[in-house]
Amino acid sequence: MGGGSGGHITPAVAVVREILNLRPRTKMEFWTDFKYYKNVTKLTTELGVSTEINVRRIPSGKFHRYSGWKLKDYFAHFDITLKEIIFGNLFGFLKFIAGIIVSFIRLVAPKTRPNVIFLKGGYVCLPVGLIARLFKIPYIIHESDTVAGLANRLLMKHAKYVAFGMPLDDEVKKAHPNYVWTGIPVGPEFKAVPASHVASLKKAFSFSPSRPLVVITGGSQGSENLNEATRLILPELLKFTSVGLVAGRKHYENMIDLKDYENWDHASLESDFRMWEFNTTMNELMGAADVVVSRAGATTIAELAGLKKTVILVPFEVLPGSHQLRNAERLDKAGAAIMIKDSDMVKNPSILLDKIKHLVRSSKTRTDMANRLHEEARPDAAARLAKLILGEE
Repeated sequence: MGGGSGGHITPAVAVVREILNLRPRTKMEFWTDFKYYKNVTKLTTELGVSTEINVRRIPSGKFHRYSGWKLKDYFAHFDITLKEIIFGNLFGFLKFIAGIIVSFIRLVAPKTRPNVIFLKGGYVCLPVGLIARLFKIPYIIHESDTVAGLANRLLMKHAKYVAFGMPLDDEVKKAHPNYVWTGIPVGPEFKAVPASHVASLKKAFSFSPSRPLVVITGGSQGSENLNEATRLILPELLKFTSVGLVAGRKHYENMIDLKDYENWDHASLESDFRMWEFNTTMNELMGAADVVVSRAGATTIAELAGLKKTVILVPFEVLPGSHQLRNAERLDKAGAAIMIKDSDMVKNPSILLDKIKHLVRSSKTRTDMANRLHEEARPDAAARLAKLILGEE
């Protein structure tokens, strides 16, 4: 089960697919929150596994907090403090209690209890994990990020296995004797794109196959700060590269004015810019790119590593645990990506422009970075996790 963000959903569905490849008659249920229920049902239908898996909703509450905030910040951003931290956490606690009750009702009967539960992470998994422990149902956790989230930290001690997406140091391994490094599960479509195929992918999205392409994405919901930085530097970007912007479902309407840059003559794109609310073939869109600008979520990084792409990561620093920041710092240090802090980009969007310009003009730098990032790819991650869940490894 998983939910709370797309970064928890897509890896979990990849594992489901592998389980069905290994044991086609396995009975499974996928529990997720109300927000991502439609996403899960759509994904399972697209993958052709909807008849083998029952998708169920479960109440879940998120605990809102912001990394690095001091007391003065809560007053300076009182609208966020009131809406999310005070009322949001109160409402989230009530939904957490509801999740405990629903989990208890579903798992209390011995005849209908699962043999094992896979918890992909996120606040959705906490009530289920606590009830699983109560009934001594074995569960396996997967943590994608360098820094474990709150729900996983609370559940790790009693997990049968704790699978990590990132290699961790000896101190962490010592703290978790049931540690396994599996990598992050992604779909088989996220694989290295041959140079000869990049031009045809550009053409499929109506971009010039001979012109560089930069794809900017903040994920399925989008990133307001990335969108606004793109708005400010777009005229300069279009002087030397094509640009594809995935504005996200949450922020697309606020960016609709950028459609003025997207000029069509019947079915032919006459400009070098396209914008989407969300693109359902992100593997192909990012595969077409010479440079990808993205947030630093672990699943997105794993997908880009599989695609062997040159990446600029813009981590959102205020997320709990600063996990995006740590993900990006590690890759920046290894020369596998370039990191620009979100706060730095907001203050001076030209930083992003300069980094993009440097990469577009230096094919050797792009190749070196893409090769280093590709070393992070673990194409067997979903299969390894499936075998752990089935007790075959």
